Amino acid sequence: MGASVVGNGHVQAIRLTIPAKPEYITLGRLALTGIARLRQEPLRQEVLGDLKLALTEACTNSVRHAYGDGEGMVEILYELYEDRLVVEVVDEGGGFERPSTRHGATAEDELSEGGLGIAIIEALADEFEIRDRAQGGSSLRFVKHLA
Repeated sequence: MGASVVGNGHVQAIRLTIPAKPEYITLGRLALTGIARLRQEPLRQEVLGDLKLALTEACTNSVRHAYGDGEGMVEILYELYEDRLVVEVVDEGGGFERPSTRHGATAEDELSEGGLGIAIIEALADEFEIRDRAQGGSSLRFVKHLA
């Protein structure tokens, strides 16, 4: 587990690496709260709550789908700009297939296999992207505009 903080006047960034286990997701939420406090104008509690929920869903996807029963790490990158917060959750595991893209997937499948988590993130974020990484694993990135 590790963390690093970078600030250059235009962006504050934190990179947190946690074991891919549910009990560590809380650390990601705490780091999000900490970086949100770096803003001159505090985030409304409702916005912070939405961001924590989106982050929890993103991390849960990596924990549940990336490594199966094996060991692995999840990296969370937070970038706080004056007008937006960018969060990227990265793993090096097998990834997961977006439920709505599977052949024959139903709404019931999506709810039972994590599709609702993706829908929650999409609803709470202003920008959203999932992609496979060239070196293996997945990257889930979302952006919340703050201005």
